[in-house]
Amino acid sequence: MIIPVRGFRGAKGRLADALDEAAREALAGTLFRTVMAAAPPLGIVVVSGDPEVVRVALAAGASVVDDPGGGLDNAVTVGVAAAGRLGHDRAVVAHGDLPFPDGLADLSSVHGIAFVPDRHLDGTNVISLPVDLSFRFHYGPGSFERHVTEARRLGIEPTVLADSRLSWDVDVPEDLITPVGWGPPPWEHDV
Repeated sequence: MIIPVRGFRGAKGRLADALDEAAREALAGTLFRTVMAAAPPLGIVVVSGDPEVVRVALAAGASVVDDPGGGLDNAVTVGVAAAGRLGHDRAVVAHGDLPFPDGLADLSSVHGIAFVPDRHLDGTNVISLPVDLSFRFHYGPGSFERHVTEARRLGIEPTVLADSRLSWDVDVPEDLITPVGWGPPPWEHDV
């Protein structure tokens, strides 16, 4: 599993109306640990240049690749390449802000390319793909449609997985209110 993480400090700025800086930093760390805990039995490759992220990742037994800079697309590209060098034939790319990441490891058994869009069908929360494709990542607003287009450019009709729990990410204050019946989010224990 590839998890790109810029850092905890200064993370989740769009939550500033709901959480102070220390709480946002703690939340980012909690969500990252939650996603890593959902990875087994997959190996974990964390892409980051932040010393605290690297420390947490190594303590959890993850491999770490230095973030090359240039944004999320570059970070994920080097993470997927690292997974290939480590002997993996598929990569599951997941963002470190998924509060309910159960089932992430199951996405390694999907054939071809699979996407889990965010619940707004705008962003791409999870991608599963072979490591040997020359897939070009296109993160940012509207990434889901751009990723579908990229898969088709490669001649692959992607599988789109509607998984309400994996589609839930935490970006804005409304995202802190989770659906009834899902159980407590991880931040209720740590933040």
